[in-house]
Amino acid sequence: MVKQCTLLLKLSFITGLLISQALSAKTLLSEQFFQGALIVGKTSPDNKVTLNGKSIKVSKNGDYALGFSRDEKNNSELIILSPNGAAEKRILKPLKREYNIQRVEGIAKSIMNPNKKANIRVGEDNKKIKAARKVDSNLTAFAKGFVAPIEGIITGVYGSQRYYNGVPKTPHYGLDYAGKTGDPVKSPADGTILMFVPDMFYSGGTMIIDHGHGVSSTFLHLSDSYVSVGDKVSKGQLVAAVGASGRATGPHLDWRINWFNMRLDPELVLKLKPLK
Repeated sequence: MVKQCTLLLKLSFITGLLISQALSAKTLLSEQFFQGALIVGKTSPDNKVTLNGKSIKVSKNGDYALGFSRDEKNNSELIILSPNGAAEKRILKPLKREYNIQRVEGIAKSIMNPNKKANIRVGEDNKKIKAARKVDSNLTAFAKGFVAPIEGIITGVYGSQRYYNGVPKTPHYGLDYAGKTGDPVKSPADGTILMFVPDMFYSGGTMIIDHGHGVSSTFLHLSDSYVSVGDKVSKGQLVAAVGASGRATGPHLDWRINWFNMRLDPELVLKLKPLK
């Protein structure tokens, strides 16, 4: 009886090990574990995925998305659970980055300290943006790679701390491209147009494109839009025009990437390669 129990325990251990190895073999993750990174995963469509105890959507092809914020310092626990109960746990450690400091002078006091009416408008703008970034569609364009939305010199980068008229403000969360008013802006990936507002207080012409699973692109300071809310767009498709609308010091494109309300680095997103 003791020998039989010992044998059963050994077989159970070996079986569990094989299941775990099979599960690992089917689970892939993009390798950019930096602060501000979008991380793309691929596993069996039947598996369940959680991040720090919170359920993560898995597509019919097994794709899923998650990310690290600009200043994330804590490790995250990723668990992939198969239907047969086998579990794989990974501890994701965000790699620390150094950010640039930028100084912008000559900003009008009315912009630095908007009046009560302007503050109300800003609050209304933020509600629209937050609503768009809550969308959790089944699109999987986020897993198929991104292209730059414009051909231009990069003049501002993600994470940089900006000082306006010597006063420190919140970090910059976009990738700025130099351009001329009217220059074409392309969709960086397939998606659906969630929002376009031509005259937001700070960001002027503002467009948000859904790429699926909470991943979205935002374009700021646009002068025009060539698509409508609800339109399906393809990677590289012309969708808008560069401008200097809102509180901008000159014509340029400010491109931002979000995973829901988490602000990510577009420059890192451009380096992502589709998982196979």
